[in-house]
Amino acid sequence: MRRPILIREFSFPEDYPVVCRLWSLAGPGIHLRRSDEPDEIQKKLQRDADLFLVAEYEGEVVGAVLGGFDGRRGLVYHLAVAENHRNQGVGALLMEELEKRLRAKGCIRTYLLVTRDNAQAIDFYKKHGWEKMDLHIYGKDIA
Repeated sequence: MRRPILIREFSFPEDYPVVCRLWSLAGPGIHLRRSDEPDEIQKKLQRDADLFLVAEYEGEVVGAVLGGFDGRRGLVYHLAVAENHRNQGVGALLMEELEKRLRAKGCIRTYLLVTRDNAQAIDFYKKHGWEKMDLHIYGKDIA
């Protein structure tokens, strides 16, 4: 019988290298930017550290999700699961816990971004009740 997956809050700086590596190996959907560097992650943790979650199996981090809440809407960033732990419910556990925590903050709607070439993520999110929105997304570095 498989041991249970532990969902816990991200711990900085201990978890940073392994989570960053997990993100970098996740496939086509996660694009690491300046906002993912240690100083920026520390800023994020000052706002809502309880929305940055990791999944552990036998002491090893095998998944992570970074969530945010601006007081009105939620946003999901960088859901990633180690390749050898995919399709075993790890991503679903992370998302369920993140959604539970967002609801507890009063969040009634949340968003996420998926690149067009990330078919595996698109299928995952559709399966879990997410709906595609017809939007154009723009970005701009301001610093």
